[in-house]
Amino acid sequence: MIRLIALIILVIPGCFAALGIKLMRDMTFGILQSPFPYLWLQFLIGFIFFIGGLGFIAGFIFYRDRKRNKVQKRFRKKSNI
Repeated sequence: MIRLIALIILVIPGCFAALGIKLMRDMTFGILQSPFPYLWLQFLIGFIFFIGGLGFIAGFIFYRDRKRNKVQKRFRKKSNI
C-alpha cells in the first residue's frame, strides 16, 4: 500500500512536468493554447511546470536515498553524537 501511495505521489508531478514539456514544444511550433494570450507566457508557464515537477521528483528520490544512506558522504546527514 505504501508503494502505491509513493507511486501516486510521483505520477502527479510527472504529469505536470510532461505538460510543461508539451507547452514549451507547442510554443516552439507556434501553437497557442487557449488559456494563454501570448506565446512567451505559455513557454514560461511550461518551463515552471517542468522545473517544478522535475524538482519534486528529484527531491523525493534524494530524500529516500538519503534516508537509506545510499548517497555520497557529502550528502549524508551528520549525526549529533
